[in-house]
Amino acid sequence: MTFDEVRESAKKNISNCKACPVCNGLGCGNTIPGPGSKAPGNGANVNWSAWQKIGLNMDVFAPDGAVDTGCELFGAKLKLPLLSGPIGSLTQYSKTDVTLEYNDGVIEAAAKCGFIDCFGDGVTPQTLPGGLISMEHYQAAAVPILNPFPNDVILKHIEKINKSSAVAVGVVADSAGLSVWTGKGLKFGSKTPDEMKELRAASEKPFIVKGIMTAKNAEQAVACGADGIIVSNHGGRVLPGAPATAEVLPEIVAAVGGAAKIIVDGGLRSGSDILKALAMGADAVMICRPFPVAWFGAGAEGVTVYVEKLRMELVEAMYMCGARKLTDISPEMVRV
Repeated sequence: MTFDEVRESAKKNISNCKACPVCNGLGCGNTIPGPGSKAPGNGANVNWSAWQKIGLNMDVFAPDGAVDTGCELFGAKLKLPLLSGPIGSLTQYSKTDVTLEYNDGVIEAAAKCGFIDCFGDGVTPQTLPGGLISMEHYQAAAVPILNPFPNDVILKHIEKINKSSAVAVGVVADSAGLSVWTGKGLKFGSKTPDEMKELRAASEKPFIVKGIMTAKNAEQAVACGADGIIVSNHGGRVLPGAPATAEVLPEIVAAVGGAAKIIVDGGLRSGSDILKALAMGADAVMICRPFPVAWFGAGAEGVTVYVEKLRMELVEAMYMCGARKLTDISPEMVRV
């Protein structure tokens, strides 16, 4: 099965998404509810377009040999530096809530393909426990990413995660501005540094903060004890006019200075994009929107097909740029 076949199959099952040949935000536009961007902008396309403007420099004078895309992140040994993005509810893609089934399928694929699955605590009480059960069942590398509920709620979630095999725990800060949930009676809110420190202190796992878009916030996250940060503007879903993640990545890398792992999210769609991000200083990438397409197309098998496609694209790009392992990747491989 090819990913094109998976994508065509997804069109029969998925809602509010056209399963476009290129997931660049143009098909879904600024439609929310749905997988699109916040009006009046199109942050998904802004993110995607920024990566397309970055070139790769070929290096044809390099030793021949096999390419190894393996790495270690937060103690987990991976086959490629990839995390799937968390989705709190699949109702934006389906007429029925299939969030538990989706999380189970992606976690199954993560165990097989060697990437980290990130799943949310969602909007129903079953979402987080369901993800934890699937994670243990498949013995997969996974990271629960928690919404910015009041700290007392998050602390109860962290207590459960501490007892699990999760490789880390994350808090997504930028979803505090996700307007689609305001009418559902959910109490989200931004966090002060002291509130974030309280959450970090409660976690026995590596602690990740998602939603960092400035050097200032990156430094603050590290000062709060973050072991990792995710450079993300929530796929353009929270602030029209926000810059692309590729644009802010270099200044965030410089500000962090190796004090925390850096994962970049937003518009990355190919193995070549993964190489660009790593050459610009990221430790790994996060990809979200294509994963529901893959799952709706063929379940866990569809996700496996998609991830293997990414891995092979990364292998080919690394080979042509002279890199035989991830540590060979350097800034000179990109033309910005």
